[in-house]
Order: sequence, then structure tokens, then C-alpha cells
Amino acid sequence: MKWPNLKHLHYLVTLYQEQHFHRAAHRCNVSQSTLSTAIQNLEEHFGSQLLEREHKTFVFTSLGLEIVERSKVLLQEAGELVEFAQNAGNWEKGKLKLGVIPTIAPFLFEGMIGSFNAFLPDIALELQEDTTQNLLQQLSDGKLDLLILALPMETPGCKQMVIGHDPFHLIAHEALASSLPDPFDISALPDKSIFLLQQEHCMTGHAVSACNLQHREQVSSLAASSLYTLVQLANSKLGYTFLPELALNQNIIKNTELVSLPAEDQAFREIGLVWRSGTTRMRLFRRVGEILAPLLPIPALK
Repeated sequence: MKWPNLKHLHYLVTLYQEQHFHRAAHRCNVSQSTLSTAIQNLEEHFGSQLLEREHKTFVFTSLGLEIVERSKVLLQEAGELVEFAQNAGNWEKGKLKLGVIPTIAPFLFEGMIGSFNAFLPDIALELQEDTTQNLLQQLSDGKLDLLILALPMETPGCKQMVIGHDPFHLIAHEALASSLPDPFDISALPDKSIFLLQQEHCMTGHAVSACNLQHREQVSSLAASSLYTLVQLANSKLGYTFLPELALNQNIIKNTELVSLPAEDQAFREIGLVWRSGTTRMRLFRRVGEILAPLLPIPALK
């Protein structure tokens, strides 16, 4: 059997990601004609059409799309194999491209970097902060190796490992907190009085679910872009919000007039690691989970 050229498969995947020959060629550091010839060579090799071309436009065939998805896996495993060999089989050495969501990253990075320096000193850590969906796409594309996400979350084609729980707390200005009923009942809060993050932040869904926010009329139409904005909104006495304990432990409400109250029913979000199924670096990822778990409010690993 004659094997396809890995470099040509890389060109194909890049073309799919860019959807433009010139941009794909630029990313691959080759001429456009070189990239085009490589795609044609793949089509000859497979004996099937991967692209439907018309003038200066093209679309991937159904087979082409399937070849792209399988090529992603093959290229990721080939890259891991090369790195494994270059590090003489030492799984505690090499580069780790790690993605973290914005509602975790600012409150974990400092401790995480210290833990890596102490326990995995030969791992070159590259950090990327982005939304859940963007990080999952980058993981799928092979641009990232490992993610730290808030769970539960559907992650097709990936494995998950929960490393800790992060309780939610109701945050209120001290002037408003004094008038809250005891015992506290979320349903007693006024309409439009609860501030949450914008929908692209998965914490919004987790807070709604975990904190039993059944009455959507209580949620303000003013959505924040970060936890720091939620703090400012709550501190203005305009209403209430929910913050994870991970952020509170890093003094996010310091120098404000806000107070923290436990959410109902010990509400929490899970924090976990996510990686591609079939990876050869699972031993490293599990070790990462072990050293990060103690940094979380309620570790799930010992």
C-alpha cells in the first residue's frame, strides 16, 4: 500500500480551515501553485475528487470533508509521535498548548504556573484564553493540546476528567443584602435584578442551572462581558449576581461594598480537563489534573 503524503494532508486541512487557496498557501509557507498541486496529487492518490472547483471558487466534497476530519487525527498523532521521539520518550518533557476559559484563567494562572514550575519543570507551557466554543474548535484543529473548562459540557470526540468543584455564591451590595429574606430564596428577588454574563460564556448556563434560576424574568437584559463587570454592576446597587468561589478566593470583590452569600442547595460548577480521544499524552494530562486539583475550592482528585 502506498501511503499518502503527510505534508499534503496538512495542506488539505489548512485549506479547509482557511477556505481560500492564497491564505492557506501563506499559512503553509508555500506557493499557491504548490498547494494546488498537492491537493491534486491527493485526489490522484485516493482516486476520488476532494474538491468541486468552479472558476475561482471551490467546495469540499463529502469525501473531502471526511478525509479532512481523519487527516486532523492522523496529523495530531504524527505530531505527538515526533515530539515523543524528540524527548526520548520522556512524557514529562515537551510543549503543552493549554486553553482556559475567561471565568477560570485569571484566577488560576498564577497558581498553575507555579505548580508547573514545581512539578513539571521540563514542560514548556503555552497558554491561550478564549471562550469554550473557540477553545474546542482549536482543540479539534490541533492548535491546542488540552483545555480547562467548566463542566458539564458536551465535548464530542474528546475525553473529560473532572478535577474539582467550584461553588457559586450570591453577590450583593451590603445595603441590599440586609433586606434579603432568611432563609434566602432566589425566587424572592425582583424582576430584572440578576446580572449574568453574555451567552457565549458557559458560566451563564451553569449558573442558571446550578442556582435554580427558573424565573427568567428575574435576569437583567444587561449582560456582562466578564466577572469583573459583574462585580461593578452589583457594587452599583443595581442588583445581584453569582460568582464562583475560585474568583472570590482571588479577592475579586476586595475594595468593594459587596458581600458573598452561599447559593441555594450548595450550587456549584465542575472544573475539568478536556483532551482529544486517542491522544498518546494521557499520562501527562492526568498528571496535570493531579497538580491542578489542589488549586480548586473543592478538589476532586487527591
